[in-house]
Amino acid sequence: MDVTLSLATSLSEVPRAAWDACATDGDDGDADRDNPFVRHAFLHALEESGSATAETGWASAHMLAHDRQGRLVGAVPAYLKSHSRGEYVFDQGWAEAYARAGGRYYPKLQVSVPFTPATGPRLLMRADIDRAALRPLLAAGLKSVAEKLNTSSVHATFLTKRDSETFSEARYLERFDQQFHWFNESYANFDDFLNELASRKRKAIKRERRDALAADLVIERLTGNAITEAHWDAFYEFYMDTGSRKWGKPYLTREFYSMIGTSMADRILLVMAKRGGRYIAGAINFIGAKTLYGRHWGAIENHPFLHFEICYYQAMDFAIERGLSCVEAGAQGEHKLARGYRPVMTRSAHYLADPALRRAVDQYLEEERAYVERVGTILAEQLPFRRNAQSDLDIDD
Repeated sequence: MDVTLSLATSLSEVPRAAWDACATDGDDGDADRDNPFVRHAFLHALEESGSATAETGWASAHMLAHDRQGRLVGAVPAYLKSHSRGEYVFDQGWAEAYARAGGRYYPKLQVSVPFTPATGPRLLMRADIDRAALRPLLAAGLKSVAEKLNTSSVHATFLTKRDSETFSEARYLERFDQQFHWFNESYANFDDFLNELASRKRKAIKRERRDALAADLVIERLTGNAITEAHWDAFYEFYMDTGSRKWGKPYLTREFYSMIGTSMADRILLVMAKRGGRYIAGAINFIGAKTLYGRHWGAIENHPFLHFEICYYQAMDFAIERGLSCVEAGAQGEHKLARGYRPVMTRSAHYLADPALRRAVDQYLEEERAYVERVGTILAEQLPFRRNAQSDLDIDD
């Protein structure tokens, strides 16, 4: 293809309609065709709110591909990173080892959605072009960008299967990890799902849901115009409390929530818990074409099993009601297995400019991939479904 590659240091430089025309991933059957996180509104809110900026270690370096007519035909959300925080694919060990050997690991070029461990398209392309021809150009173009910007490496994380194959063909190193997703097998309601579980597990979930609300808690599910600034004020208090304990310094600013509440409220599910007329906990989810993406939660009161109710069971209820086929509940958490979430492989790709560093990491990743695949097989055997419901399990989505 005859395209010109360039960099944008802010989403403000890219018209929203042009970016979003590339952001629908129509050629990857495993991907949600309307992933909310690669939309202009979400990425722009991260920048404009001060959440993902050069000052926070996320300097925007989005790669754009224009055709001869000047039309944007491809885009890659990318950032110059001065650290490895907020990525959920951990390479700090590589950075430390390279520094001990006298190398400079940062800055690096990170292809991802900041603070968002959710699989989605990273090589964004319009539907009316030759995508098969543009794909390898974008993957190769990122290497050229890294060279021109004098970065040590390129890292593309939480890739769709098709994007992962493209990066692999461009001789990026493959990395695997594990998440836990819940799949809606055309359930009519939550009880329909429970009937698929072994008796002991079914009773445990019923008990958890009952006990979660034992302190006269009321659950609200809010979308669209029902979400007000008062809800965001309460939720941000939860987020700050939990984030301060988990990360030391929460990533997202209060302004970010107001911005997405204005620009993409219909793509948001806010699950809030109230006691005595006061909100005491909440979880935020984003709605795709076929997937509900759980992001983060917080609480200012401790109640047994409330986390499971707000983050997992309410999300599953919503997915059944909306006819969504999957709930992605974020990173980590083998405890999700007992609640019907299945192990699913996640993928990333890594280009390291220094041949010595590349050889060392390549050897490490070969062993790590084998380990992740073995663990996935073992975890799949621990699912709570009745034996006759396990015949079609697949750890790789």
